Amino acid sequence: MDKEKFMKIALKEAKKAFEKEEIPVGAVIVKDGEIIAKAHNLKETKQSAMAHAEILAISKANKKLNNWRLSDCEMYVTLKPCAMCMGAIISSRIKKVYFGVDEIKQENRIINNENNAILESGILQEECEYILKDFFKKRRIK
Repeated sequence: MDKEKFMKIALKEAKKAFEKEEIPVGAVIVKDGEIIAKAHNLKETKQSAMAHAEILAISKANKKLNNWRLSDCEMYVTLKPCAMCMGAIISSRIKKVYFGVDEIKQENRIINNENNAILESGILQEECEYILKDFFKKRRIK
């Protein structure tokens, strides 16, 4: 199934973040069944509040397509996008977002879905949840 295939690639991105001691979130953007961008969280590495996986992936996709509109694209992300990322998703006109984990104990995640992007959760949920929980478990030990 393509959804699981792309979510597995997002999970590989999350693992890269995990190895860098970043919150392990990965994102993949797909157009016409092909990956056009992928990224993982780099907030600590870049010392930027904007360096979320989704934002970085959107930026890469914009450059690849030479267009800010990603209306024919789908995003796969291991964790439900935060309000900032959802704003970028809406602004870029991504048509569909798939995510693995709805929430783990974090700040409230408010989603204002003005462009009616379709949100679907639960794809490889256990795997996406595991890497996040494992990260925070290891962080508490330090």
